[in-house]
Amino acid sequence: MDRTVIAYVIYLVVSIALTIWVARTLSRNGRIFLADVLRGNEKLADAVNHLLVVGFYLVNLGFVALYLSDSGNIDDTRGIFEALSTKLGVVLLVLGVMHLGNVYVLNKIRRRGIMEGQQVPPVAPQGWIAPTVGA
Repeated sequence: MDRTVIAYVIYLVVSIALTIWVARTLSRNGRIFLADVLRGNEKLADAVNHLLVVGFYLVNLGFVALYLSDSGNIDDTRGIFEALSTKLGVVLLVLGVMHLGNVYVLNKIRRRGIMEGQQVPPVAPQGWIAPTVGA
């Protein structure tokens, strides 16, 4: 079997396994965070969690598939390790960036919700003024 094909198979198996592991971990542990962001609405938290996981799979597996091709042939065992380390390193970086992006956006939503809940007028209302005619 060609060494390039061996490297492709190893790359696909490891990349897909890493993507599944990260998605499951984020789904399981992110649910609590989503419930807090969405003010305790459990059904909505589950739905958003599921949608985020589907999007995570689509983006990451699409990237893994696009990044599969290689411009050169792998001639020896050392070449297999070098090609795999480069490809898997990039996949891990993309997974990390996706995770940090998700956490950043959800944290912004959470902070906005907290700030909206704590808003108070700068001065307490002191009375009511009747509208003037013609205004």
